[in-house]
Amino acid sequence: MVQRADINNVLSEIRNLRSQMMQNQQVEQNQSVRGRIDGPRQVQDTREVPSFNDMLGNAVNSVNEVQSHASELRTAYEMGDPNVDITRVMIAAQKSSVSFEALTQVRNRVVRAYEDIMNMPI
Repeated sequence: MVQRADINNVLSEIRNLRSQMMQNQQVEQNQSVRGRIDGPRQVQDTREVPSFNDMLGNAVNSVNEVQSHASELRTAYEMGDPNVDITRVMIAAQKSSVSFEALTQVRNRVVRAYEDIMNMPI
C-alpha cells in the first residue's frame, strides 16, 4: 500500500529542510571565518544531499498522492460505500487543498527568486 503524506508531514519536512539549510549556512560561515584565521581548512567527507529538483519532485508527488486519496474517498462516498463517512472525506479534501496551496506558494517564491536573480545587474 502506498504511504499517504498529510499536510503536517509535508510542512514538517519543509521545516526540517529549512533548518538543515540554515545549519549548513552557519557551518559554512564558521568554517570560512576559521579558514581565514587558522589557515586553509582540511577537506571533509561530503555527504549526499538531494538536489533541489529531487526535493521539488518529491513535494509535487506528495501533493498528488494527497489529492488522489481525497478524490478516491470522495468517489467512494458518492458511490455509497458504508466504510467512508463524510468527515473523512471533508478532512481529506481540506488536506488536499492546504497541501496544494502550500506547493503553490513555494512555486511562487521560487519563480520570484528566479526573476530577482535574472533582473540583477551584472
